[in-house]
Amino acid sequence: MDDQCKVWFITGTSTGFGKILVSLVLSRGDRVVATVRNLEDFTLTDVDRSRLHVMILDVTESEDEVKVKAQEAIGVWGHVDFVVNNAGVTLPCVLEEGGSKAALAQFQTNVFGVMNVTNAFLPHMRDRRSGTIIQMGSRSVWKADTRLLGMYAASKAAVHAYTETLAAELVEFGIRVLLVVPGLFRTATRTADFAYERLPAYDSLRDGDEAMLRQAWRHITGDPRKAMELVVDVVRGEGKAEGKDFPLWLILGRATHAHLRAHCDTLRRSMDTWVDVARDLDFDEAGDA
Repeated sequence: MDDQCKVWFITGTSTGFGKILVSLVLSRGDRVVATVRNLEDFTLTDVDRSRLHVMILDVTESEDEVKVKAQEAIGVWGHVDFVVNNAGVTLPCVLEEGGSKAALAQFQTNVFGVMNVTNAFLPHMRDRRSGTIIQMGSRSVWKADTRLLGMYAASKAAVHAYTETLAAELVEFGIRVLLVVPGLFRTATRTADFAYERLPAYDSLRDGDEAMLRQAWRHITGDPRKAMELVVDVVRGEGKAEGKDFPLWLILGRATHAHLRAHCDTLRRSMDTWVDVARDLDFDEAGDA
């Protein structure tokens, strides 16, 4: 195999960012192991199939089952260079209505699935002292006051924190970690089916916000293909990323930049308001230590 030809493992490739990413990676001359929950969901036809392997993987499978699938993926071309944890799901609900059951359903894919896939490939990458883990975060972490999307935002906040620690733990093994944080790109969003109690007190809020969320998609201007082009550039160190340091955070889109800046400004104002008392909480010199 040409040393310049890399192997990507990408989850959730039936739609959205994952589907686009497969096409772009193949167009750069790399190889892809693409995963879907059902083979009939993979609809890309105008690609070089000789550099593409499609396999079934539901990231909510057990940890042992995911490890078996990872070994199968590694065996296709003998190694995997880049793992993209793209598979994700959105579970809109009012927090009180969804409760912990909804949280478990949301986290099963967006958090535990990410952890299991990552862990399944880490021994391979540690042995090679090479590799890149790419995690898909969300700007919703910094816009968590969006009603009905609290469970989703919480799951992505967990991914953000997990990824930062992961990067610190893997640096000595030569493994890179990239957290991609997109916001408001026009992609199809997979919504989980989850039955939960609907409390009459929330009927007006829920019904109105559900309608607004459905309409909001029409006004999204982010081009997902441009976003994924940049991701490939960054991972390969080409194009717009050439000559730039490899980042931990890749902030994608106007909305993400705007909401992150607003979040930082709000946090800074709160810190400045309370700094005089919040920092004055050490033991008194004469008191017990």
